Amino acid sequence: MTDTAQYLLELAKRNVKPYIANPKTKAVMVSGSVAEGLCDRYSDCDVMLYYEELPTEEELHLARQQNQGAELIEILGDRLEGAFGESFLMNGIEFQFAHATISQWEQEMSTVLEEFDVPSPIMKMLYGTLIGIPLYGEALIQQWKAKVANYPDRLSQTMVEKYLKFFPVWGMQEKLARRDTTLWHYQIMVEAVQNLLGVLSGLNRLYYSTFQFKRTSRFIEYMEIAPENLADRLESLFHDEPQIAVYQLEELVRETVDLVEIHMPQVDTSKAKRKLGWRQQPWKLGESDG
Repeated sequence: MTDTAQYLLELAKRNVKPYIANPKTKAVMVSGSVAEGLCDRYSDCDVMLYYEELPTEEELHLARQQNQGAELIEILGDRLEGAFGESFLMNGIEFQFAHATISQWEQEMSTVLEEFDVPSPIMKMLYGTLIGIPLYGEALIQQWKAKVANYPDRLSQTMVEKYLKFFPVWGMQEKLARRDTTLWHYQIMVEAVQNLLGVLSGLNRLYYSTFQFKRTSRFIEYMEIAPENLADRLESLFHDEPQIAVYQLEELVRETVDLVEIHMPQVDTSKAKRKLGWRQQPWKLGESDG
């Protein structure tokens, strides 16, 4: 762990003490870039706190008072839904405390692990659970880690099928070159890359959400199944000329479809394959009958 990560972890341990003193608190862990050891001097610190019953506003206010110098930024979410966020500054560092009941969190886990709601931002939180560092209630957190680590087969296939959708921008290059389409071009490229990563996440049994997705290269390092030099090739899509980038994208899609057919042959790839090699042709003026 880096010195920066260790510094933030020690601050988090100190800041959670007033919350752990509340008998409602059953588990606490640090997640995000601090847990991964990837934080820097611009990073915030993500802390997850779990309860049998959520603390009252008065109890939260008391905890912040005991953390002398804590400056409340905002409260996010609705406690009536069983979870909310609390953001405050301490030593110039933003701490983001997510408060949830155990029942609410376990219900949210089931939406992905049992109901296979793959676009859910909960996917990001499941990954956070895997990398999280327990500060309190370790036995309960380890139970969740074991459950999350058991990536269901059906979730894997659902991920692949959900994201195996690509708009064939490579077939429209001649038309797009005649139009003012810069904004639309990059929108299509972003969506395509997000879908590529979604398909490959399913093949590799990785938790993935487009919600605040960061550190693409680091994420790709976890993939055993992926096109060669994927991180560099994805980056180049946004730096090369559009007329070049769209054909590079087509090749990445082709290679990804091939990987699906090899590693998950039960998935129907015919729709995605039909778009490969397609090129839109201009229509021709017909002769007048008059």
